[in-house]
Amino acid sequence: MEVNFKEIKVIGFDADDTLWVNETYFRETEERFADLLGEYETKNKVDQELFKMEMANLEIYGYGIKGFMLSMIESALDLSNNKVPQETISKILELGKEMIAHPVELLDGVEEVLSKLGDKYRLIVLTKGDLLDQERKLERSGLSKYFHHVEVLSDKKENNYSNLLEHLNIDVKEFLMVGNSLKSDILPILNIGAKAVHVPFHTTWVHEMVPEEQVNGHLKLNSLRDILKYLDN
Repeated sequence: MEVNFKEIKVIGFDADDTLWVNETYFRETEERFADLLGEYETKNKVDQELFKMEMANLEIYGYGIKGFMLSMIESALDLSNNKVPQETISKILELGKEMIAHPVELLDGVEEVLSKLGDKYRLIVLTKGDLLDQERKLERSGLSKYFHHVEVLSDKKENNYSNLLEHLNIDVKEFLMVGNSLKSDILPILNIGAKAVHVPFHTTWVHEMVPEEQVNGHLKLNSLRDILKYLDN
């Protein structure tokens, strides 16, 4: 779709699965979690119950690995009728710690894009999740030098974006958001009158899925590097 970027002065980037790999590690951990609980339920049932638990716990723990760890533990207790061994709980905690300690894997073209756009635009990170974990990943990524501001939001809804843009004195007409989630990075941005670029990641959490036909007015790209065709001129 043709989108006019002439007024853009500030570009916001999502972090997980936009700048670096994230969801892949959650899927891998879910597989290992299902294996741990194989004596109690089928993999499909374990996956379903874990997702239900995550949804129930979002308002309590928020997004991120720590909440995911706690949901795995709670699911293990429920699925086993509180009979899961302490050793299994320890293994679940270890799974979470491995995720936190995992090296940051930048997606293709990220540093090239940031280095080129940084000369012309003010770049910021707008992500959600656990504050400490996101700060840690940003530091490990080596990308901090490209950003004027980093904000870890509790959620990404219209009011979250509107309040932040007002706080940072950013005109909504001059703001562009780039991200992989239609639900979190694109739809709410379009609803407040800003511009958005969708760069899909090959794996998407079910909670972040919305039908593509429900979202329009944005630019969809196959690769983050392709954004340079529209902005680096």
